[in-house]
Amino acid sequence: MSDKRATREALGETLLELAAEGRDDIVALDADLAKSTTTAKFAAKYPERFFDVGIAEQNMMGTAAGLAAGGMTPFTGSFAVFATGRAYDQIRNSVCYANLNVKLTPTHAGVTVGPDGGSHQMLEDIALMRVLPNMRVLVPADYRAAKGAIRAAASAQGPFYIRLGRMALPQVHGEDFVFEIGRAYVLREGADVTLAACGVMVERALAAADLLAGEGIAATVIDVSSIKPLDGPTILAAARATGAVVTCEEHSIIGGLGSAVAELLGENAPMILERIGVRDSFGTSGEPEELMRHFGLTAEDVAIAARKAVARKA
Repeated sequence: MSDKRATREALGETLLELAAEGRDDIVALDADLAKSTTTAKFAAKYPERFFDVGIAEQNMMGTAAGLAAGGMTPFTGSFAVFATGRAYDQIRNSVCYANLNVKLTPTHAGVTVGPDGGSHQMLEDIALMRVLPNMRVLVPADYRAAKGAIRAAASAQGPFYIRLGRMALPQVHGEDFVFEIGRAYVLREGADVTLAACGVMVERALAAADLLAGEGIAATVIDVSSIKPLDGPTILAAARATGAVVTCEEHSIIGGLGSAVAELLGENAPMILERIGVRDSFGTSGEPEELMRHFGLTAEDVAIAARKAVARKA
């Protein structure tokens, strides 16, 4: 796990690659944040296919819907807190209700935004997007997965939400990794507990598995990068094999990955479940790693939850 890169870096670079491969339908929109979201890279090469709408996220979604209705494949930038919160009505009624081919690819999600503080640290976006009919929700764990998710969304019809981040992350997937919508990836197998993680928490779940291994606890680690559609068979198989599950997300424990897995287990295989995530609070200002410790999102916190889950099986 080396070569740290932020998942947001995948946006501009992948759009450039798609355009160079002949995807003349690809267009990008941003809300005055093109440099931060990296859509500026696409704008520099294809200015006629880039639209900066200014600080007007609702207008951006309406414009994207219109472009999609006209046969284009629009990708929208901005920060996650603005792209989902400010424009929710347009996403719901203009994009999802009409089932239009709009790809929402905001960056700077979660507390790892850092010093910008609670007003900018979006912790409810997975919940907001997951509940919308027709919307698919992807949370890549590293740069390679982010590129794969963007490519997969570009090749599929209909609305997508791809959650991208600001902080540089280690690569957890190899160079031959192929992203598939609706698939969860088992990165490590163990018999005692299942750690199901998404986004920045996948690397921390792997680190927690190392800590647990030193204590004789064998953990299965799953990258649940596709929150919706959820890979029920893979998660259920691991859960049944271990008898205990810990979900790990840089998001509120309400409505996100933890809720999705709880629903899956509750309907199919009720069992021990612990959830790691932000517990019904807003973010606060601080450095990314400082905030991850503050909100209990470290490898050590995952290991503590795993020990508790294993103890509950006794």
